[in-house]
Amino acid sequence: MAKKWVTVMGSFVADLAFRTERIPAWGETLMGPSFQLGPGGKGSNQAVAAARAGGRVSFISKLGADPFGDMARALYAAEGIDTRFLFKTSSATGAAAIIIDAARGENAIIVVPGACFEVSAAEVDQARALIAESAVFVAQLELPLPVVEHGLALAHSLGVPTILNPAPATLLPESIYRHIDYITPNETETCALTGIPVTNLAEAELAADALLARGVRNAIITLGAQGVFVKNAREKAHVAAVDAGKVRETTGAGDAFNGGLAVALSEGMDLIEAARFGCATAGISVTRPGTAPSMPARAEIDALLK
Repeated sequence: MAKKWVTVMGSFVADLAFRTERIPAWGETLMGPSFQLGPGGKGSNQAVAAARAGGRVSFISKLGADPFGDMARALYAAEGIDTRFLFKTSSATGAAAIIIDAARGENAIIVVPGACFEVSAAEVDQARALIAESAVFVAQLELPLPVVEHGLALAHSLGVPTILNPAPATLLPESIYRHIDYITPNETETCALTGIPVTNLAEAELAADALLARGVRNAIITLGAQGVFVKNAREKAHVAAVDAGKVRETTGAGDAFNGGLAVALSEGMDLIEAARFGCATAGISVTRPGTAPSMPARAEIDALLK
């Protein structure tokens, strides 16, 4: 029997990554040591992560008829990602400027979403049959918020478990929470949603309680090098990060975690097992440069977890 779909709805943008010794001041020009162009966007990265982690993945988005769009189509063909609902527009495909600290690997990012921001609720409805056949439905916040909520509500109405990675950080309408089975904010996003700063596990639990009180079934707060804190109505746990070696670049770590988490849940793992699988996926990704190119294969994840 074929695996059920992991359906991801989200953005594709081309990542333009610049390494620098420091962030330039306004009006200042710096010479950087390196530049890289590659595929990105949270939704796209999570789809690639899930496909490499062993998922049967379909991606809902929109691309322009341009070189950046061609880059995306080539990527999905290579990764075996279903593109029946990858729509086309005359608008330009989006891009992200990623400024990377050459010494620490930390990053600052500006995203111009372009074509993917034109995805409509009616287009999402065209994927209804696919969503109904899915083991999990994944969304982020790089599409218009009404479209994100529509997709989550549709999946929820069809009995499909939903994951919302609420990134980039923004306030959400109260109506969206009842459609979310798993929410996966980092510390900054958690504070934006709840008003609770997250600097330790006690604060993470307070924030998780606030999210559960709004109707989310499972709160999964990612804590960077500290792993994740998970809580639902029955259990809570701190799941430690999984060390795969020296950290080279944290760009895409959250996307790796979400892609891995989605696959683990699609395979029937429980919350804590799935969180650990996601941590292992992210743990490998940060040892490599780039976003989509850094996502590990299933064999690597399984080996690390052993």
